[in-house]
This record gives sequence, structure tokens and C-alpha cells, in this order.
Amino acid sequence: MTLDINCDLGEGEAPARTRALMRLVDSASVACGGHAGDLASMARCARLARELGVRLGAHPGAPDRAGFGRLASHPGAAELALWVVQQAGALASVASRHGIALHHVKLHGALYHASEADDELARAYVLTVREHFPGVKIYGLSGGRVVRLARRLGVEAWPELFADRAYRSDGSLVPRGEAGAVLLSAGEVAARLTRWLASGRMTTAG
Repeated sequence: MTLDINCDLGEGEAPARTRALMRLVDSASVACGGHAGDLASMARCARLARELGVRLGAHPGAPDRAGFGRLASHPGAAELALWVVQQAGALASVASRHGIALHHVKLHGALYHASEADDELARAYVLTVREHFPGVKIYGLSGGRVVRLARRLGVEAWPELFADRAYRSDGSLVPRGEAGAVLLSAGEVAARLTRWLASGRMTTAG
């Protein structure tokens, strides 16, 4: 099994923090103008990814800067496809000028959850990546709708789990508004990951 440590970056953090985190990960999912990010932050992340040998991915989000792309979003399929093309395309263009190719696409926040909850949105997302970014992978929720659909439609998908997020027993994430949704103890996170690596089972919140 190949493990890939991924971090969402270019979301307004200080450049020194971007570099420090980029040194620790295998791949980075970079905000590309929706919930966060601009041309300067995309270029900085692309340069660092090339320098440090990190896989560069696009992290499209709903154009909701005030809510950081986490407010409930109910786009139509065409609207979601447009956001993916615009944002991932922008990062791909910036990245190419810095000598690095786009490795993956991973939706952010509300779009991530919306695509997991709706067949039409999941299909629009996967087909958009297949058509406009051939060969680019999708990162999606382990066991989720998007990963299953991507594999059926011939798009390579890497299932992911979140080390610092609480899970429900059905495999979905506990919403951020609920107590305990984000794990703050490094020891607890480490213990959960150790158990998962040994057994393939994730501790859930019930």
C-alpha cells in the first residue's frame, strides 16, 4: 500500500508556513481562486512543489470567500463543472509555467460534501475531470460515492481519510459545527492512524 500524506495549502497561510508544511507532505491540494487563493499563492505553491518534489493538486471550492467555501452549497451540475474547469484550469496554467504538471483534483469543503451526497453532482465532477484534465487523478472520500464512480468511469481515484476529523459510523465526516468534529490532540490522531494502519478500521463517533 502506498501512503500519500496530503495537505490543503495556498489558503491564506503565511508563505513561511506554506514552505514548512510542504516539506512534510507527499502531495498538496492548492486553493485556486474559489474559497481562497490567488495567482501569487498558486505560483508560490507550484514553485515549492517542484522544488520539493511534492505532487501538485487543485482544490476547487465554491466562490464563497466569506464562508471559506464551507457554507452549504447547492450548485447545479453545470455550475459545479464550470467551477472545476475555471479553478483547476487556472492552477494547471500557472503550474505549467513553473515546470510542474497537475497531479490531482480534490474538491473543497461544501463542494466535497455536495458531490458525495448527489449522484448528478458526482457524475458532473468526475466527467469534467476526465474530459478537461485527462490523466489527472481525483482524491475523494474513502468508500465514498465519488471514488466509486470515478473508478467505474475510468478515472484513477485515490481514496483519502482525514487524520484530524471525526467520522460517523456510516463513513461520513462529523460536520464541523458539531462538538468533537476536529481532533485537537496529536496523541489521539496518532493512535487512530496506528489502529487504521494495523486493522483497516477507523474509530468513529458513533
